[in-house]
Parts: sequence; structure tokens; C-alpha cells
Amino acid sequence: MKIADNLRYTPNHEWLKVEGNEALVGVTDYAQSQLGDIVFVEVETVGEELEKGESFGTIEAVKTVEDIYLPVSGEILEYNDALTANPELINKEPYEGGWVVRIRMTNPAEVDALLDATAYEAHVAESGH
Repeated sequence: MKIADNLRYTPNHEWLKVEGNEALVGVTDYAQSQLGDIVFVEVETVGEELEKGESFGTIEAVKTVEDIYLPVSGEILEYNDALTANPELINKEPYEGGWVVRIRMTNPAEVDALLDATAYEAHVAESGH
């Protein structure tokens, strides 16, 4: 399981990469490995402002469909169009080409409450995964 040191994480297995007042959001390597082959990603919230913890889309794998939750409050600026034709990018490159949305953070201080790489690794280990 790969955990990138430069990202922040949620207990629900989303990641956040801060870039000034904006950030990229995706699902972790652990999450994609648990989901299996990802076949579809749906995000209909571009242009909307959502609160931390709200669902901004869904990710569909062969056996399940899961909501994806916003790690911090913000406006959904962009959906990763590459996922339309190649949703499996999340399986192959969860922290690079497999990002899901770009957001403008409305409360950047919320980042401080997210897990760093060490805490996320401990969280996964403690939850028996």
C-alpha cells in the first residue's frame, strides 16, 4: 500500500493535495485496492460549494458503488475529465493521474484536522486492514 507523504488524508480514505487556496481530491491507494477494478466515476457537483464531509460524487467498481466525500469545505472547480474514458486511472495512479476533483477551499484551516501520512498509515493498520 502506497501512502504519499505530501498529502493529507481522511478516515474515509480520501486524500487532499493542497496547492495554495486550491486542492486536488482523490481516493487513496488503500481505497482503490479495496474497491477493485473501478469502472465509472460520477461527479455532478462541479460549480457547487459543499461542506467538509459532504458527498461530491460516486465511484463505481465491479462489485460496489461508494460515495466520495469532501475532506474540507470548498467549491468544486473541476472534474478530472481523464476519468470519463479511463476510470481505471484511479487503480493505476491514485495519487497522480487518478485525482477526481479540484476544489477552491473555503476554510483552509480544516486541513489541520486531516491525517498526515503517518497517522493515516496507523489508522489503516488499527482498523484491521
